[in-house]
Amino acid sequence: MKTIGLLGGMSWESTIEYYRLLNETVKAELGGLHSAKILMYSVDFEELVELKHQDDWIKIGQILAAAAAQLEGAGADCLLIATNTMHKVAEAIALSTTIPLIHIADATADAIKQKGIQRVGLLGTRFTMEESFYKDRLIYQHGLAVQVPTHEERDFIHDVIYDELCLGNVSERSRDRFRESIASLVDSGVEAVILGCTEIGLLINAKDSSVPVFDTTTIHAQAAARWAIAQ
Repeated sequence: MKTIGLLGGMSWESTIEYYRLLNETVKAELGGLHSAKILMYSVDFEELVELKHQDDWIKIGQILAAAAAQLEGAGADCLLIATNTMHKVAEAIALSTTIPLIHIADATADAIKQKGIQRVGLLGTRFTMEESFYKDRLIYQHGLAVQVPTHEERDFIHDVIYDELCLGNVSERSRDRFRESIASLVDSGVEAVILGCTEIGLLINAKDSSVPVFDTTTIHAQAAARWAIAQ
């Protein structure tokens, strides 16, 4: 079994879920007392959030690329960025190492296509919902049709992620609003919904949607664990 290099701390709330899911998947696949081989570099998320506010994605890329290089140097055989939004700098991270980067959007798209689904709704931070680095990968590399919530809903979802979920706060009011956003996407014709932020699964799950839900945290962690086992 290979060693997974995990870039975490963005936020640590969801990184906990990655650690649990990686180990649960390895245990389910191999049985006994097996667990995942993991090296983790956990960043100070506040520093990266401040750089986001300054729109300094070059610096963010440099920080995460340096962390990725340290993971490779320590013996990691692949890389896992434990967040959707930071895949905006995935190319810079990948270029800093010689080991494979398991991309969260690719793993998610593969899971969606296996179910024969083509039109999906996307929830996440404003960066993920609005910018090309994520949506275009789903559309042009994987042939999916992607629908996002209204501008007002996108603002609300973004704020809940940073002001509540990343701080470990889960509220029924926010859960109800997320359910409304999902219902609106379903009304627009989507066949499934992507939980495109690694914290959203802390708030809602399949029970909150009338169509299938694809939780990127779960999909990404399972894909990495199975890759590590298969090598």
